[in-house]
Amino acid sequence: MKNELVLVDTQIRPGVALLRLNRPKELNALNLQLMAELRDALAILDKDENVRAMVLTGNEKAFAAGADIHQMSGKGAIDMLLIDQFATWEQIRRLKKPLIAAVSGFVLGGGNELVMHCDLVVASETARFGQPEILLGIMPGAGGTQRLTRQIGKVNAMEMVLTGQPVSAKQALAWGLVNRVVPVEVYLDEALRLASEIALRAPLAVRLAKESVLKAQDSNLSEGLEFERKNFYMLFASADQKEGMDAFVNKRPPQFTGS
Repeated sequence: MKNELVLVDTQIRPGVALLRLNRPKELNALNLQLMAELRDALAILDKDENVRAMVLTGNEKAFAAGADIHQMSGKGAIDMLLIDQFATWEQIRRLKKPLIAAVSGFVLGGGNELVMHCDLVVASETARFGQPEILLGIMPGAGGTQRLTRQIGKVNAMEMVLTGQPVSAKQALAWGLVNRVVPVEVYLDEALRLASEIALRAPLAVRLAKESVLKAQDSNLSEGLEFERKNFYMLFASADQKEGMDAFVNKRPPQFTGS
């Protein structure tokens, strides 16, 4: 994949692909080209049988400092409607394989919303999370009011969205926005380690388990439990279920094939 703004490495760990946002001078501001490259790269990796988990990162100074304001400045409501930038975000949301964010430095605006599109988040101690759109006279538009409220609760989301002030990685951890906080020197290694662990699991089970967890955010308990049970039963038609249980009974490591 010959991308300019999203660099892809599929050789970094077995079963793992690394995607790196590559606009360092602009603090990885999410312009339309970068988001299109990211969408297309993720779509290809999502269909690659050799990839079982993906890690998305930026650099130590910034994961992404928000949307590219230069592209939006001067636009009208109809201009933004026709650009339809959020269609790209919706395609990212529909990924089947696990996507792990490895973040450091600025994680602001669209950067924070992109993190919430990921399934797991490893943050460096220097990471700062925020939704500063209010300071520009606008508000979040890619999940910064909806996903954020579901993840950290109403009052915490209100504080972030209405003040525009960022919070530390430690606070983000306490609120449930990230999985873990580690020293800046190891945040990417920790995310890759987590991806490698997931890559060893049965791919079909990982896919259906991810779908089931996400379903919990969009449905009531009764609907979610029904969805979970159907996915549970479905996995008993897979070769990996037979392999996993046989390996357990015979006390050997399983060899999952994704079938």
